[in-house]
Amino acid sequence: MPKGYWVSVYRTISDPEKLAAYNELAPLAVEPRGGRTLVRGGRVVAHDAGIAERTVVVEFDSFEQAVAARESAAYQQALGALSDGVERDFRIVEGTD
Repeated sequence: MPKGYWVSVYRTISDPEKLAAYNELAPLAVEPRGGRTLVRGGRVVAHDAGIAERTVVVEFDSFEQAVAARESAAYQQALGALSDGVERDFRIVEGTD
């Protein structure tokens, strides 16, 4: 069964306090569903239309688990804390195997 991934690229971070609140709450949705953070911040080299900003990649055992974690009440609470504190591109993608 193919794994599922959350891929987030932050275009701007306008409120670091909101991001910090989100960072405290998001693991409550991710970890119980088997999510593992593979990338959080760190160095970025962007090419083409890429943006060299904060990037986060979270791996789940299946695409369905990744979608369920995003739709969970716990993650909705994390999103409420984040609100307009960032502008980001958030995608759920299916792995190749």
